[in-house]
Order: sequence, then structure tokens, then C-alpha cells
Amino acid sequence: MAAAPQASGRGSVRKTRPLPVKTSLNNPYVTCWGALEREDMHFILQTLEDRFQSLGLQKIEDKRRKKKQSPLQKQSGDTWSMDMDTGEDSKEKKLEDNQQASGWTPAHIRKQLAIGVNEVTRALERNELLLALVCKSAKPAIITAHLVQLSVSRTVPACQVPRLSERIAPVIGLKCVLALGFRKNTAAFVEEVKAIIPRVPSLRVPWLPDRLEDPKENPETESLESQDKEILETSFEDLSKHKRKLADHQEAVVLQPLRIKKLIPNPNKIRKPPKSKKTT
Repeated sequence: MAAAPQASGRGSVRKTRPLPVKTSLNNPYVTCWGALEREDMHFILQTLEDRFQSLGLQKIEDKRRKKKQSPLQKQSGDTWSMDMDTGEDSKEKKLEDNQQASGWTPAHIRKQLAIGVNEVTRALERNELLLALVCKSAKPAIITAHLVQLSVSRTVPACQVPRLSERIAPVIGLKCVLALGFRKNTAAFVEEVKAIIPRVPSLRVPWLPDRLEDPKENPETESLESQDKEILETSFEDLSKHKRKLADHQEAVVLQPLRIKKLIPNPNKIRKPPKSKKTT
């Protein structure tokens, strides 16, 4: 009988393990912030900075920290507290009264704003904002990427402003401001919002229609109230015809296939075979 073929070289044949590959489906559409002109950027930053300084909005934090005391110090402190004079107590109370309480001042101005990515996201979901501004230095960019779709779906003007956190955060006593929103009940920032909105570039999301257009410029679009009244007055047959007309007027959204991406975890890793144990 013929002998079985042996592998060339020394040692036995070692089977290489296949690399683990994960398949993911990605969004084929690309959504991004509109480009803000340099003059508009300086105008927005200067307008907000001047307004915050005039209002005196600032967050005050109590920096006093109580030091941890040992049990012996606590016992000695209890004995000394019995012998303390009333004059020293009155002095401490006066010092505490003079110090400002920690928090936002004035508080009613703070309620008119949404500060931070989480707070701006919640306000957009509830449709409570007139304007949303996002800092361009937010990294990674995915932190604020979802605000594009939210602002377009809620018809809220929004843009990405460079150096927003660098200019505004020190004025209001914060370390960083990645997102800033102005609520609909604002009374202190009405003029500023009216001046900023015309300078905000428009956003475009492929699967959402552009709802920020002025209805007066486009005579084909009608208000929701008039459409509801017509629907209530028309019969079922007229309603089906009305829907067909609206479908013909609206632009069709071109659907694109999902992107299939294969992920290889750490492909540059040098995988060494395990060392065989030497037998004596």
C-alpha cells in the first residue's frame, strides 16, 4: 500500500482559523450640517456673548468642601461645641447669608434655555425650541449628528457654530457648551433669536421634505387647518382623488439600498500560534 502523503517541512499541518467577520447594515444617506459663513459666525457669537453678559446669567457652584474628620477630632469638636459663644455663631450665620447660593442666577432666565446635548435633544423631541445651536468642536461628531434629523422633523432652524463652547461657556460659568437651544417661551432672547434665524443655513435630510420653506413663497402648499376642513367636508371618493393629487405634486424620495459593511476586529493584529509544550 502506498504511504499517505506527508506535509513538506517539519511538524504537522496546522489549520489556520478563519478571521471573525461581522456584517453590519449602514445608512446609505449622508446627513451633515450646513456651512456657516465666517461673518455670520462672528455675529452669532458676539450677539449671544453680549446678551448673556447684560443679563448676568451664570452658574454658581459651592466650592467649599467639608474635610473628613477622625473620630477623635469629632469627639473633641463635640466638647468644644458646648463651650462656644453665641457671638461666634452669629458671625458664621452672617457669612453664610452673604455667600450666594449655588445654582443658576437668575433662575427664570435659565428656564428659557436648553443647555447641553441631552437637554436640547429632549426639548426638540417635545417641540419646545425656536432655535438650536451646536458647537463644532464636539468630538466624536456622532454626539450631535442626531440633532440634524430632529431639527428638520420639528421645523426648527439649527446650525453648527465653531467656537461656541469656547466663547459662551466662560461667560455663563460652565466648562463647555456643546449645544444651546432657545425655548418658545423665551422673553429675554426674542430679538437675538429673530436676528440669528435669517443667518442660519438650511438643513437637508433626503427622506424628509424641506418644511422650513415659507408657505407664502410656495402657493401649492396649504395650511394643515384648511386641509382638515376640506377632508371633513368631502366624501370618500373625493378624498381618494385629493390624495392622488397630493402624491403627484410631492417629490418622490429616491430610495437607496443599505450599505453592507464587513467589520474585522483588529485586522492588523499578528496572531502567533500557541507554543507546544515540550515533553521530556
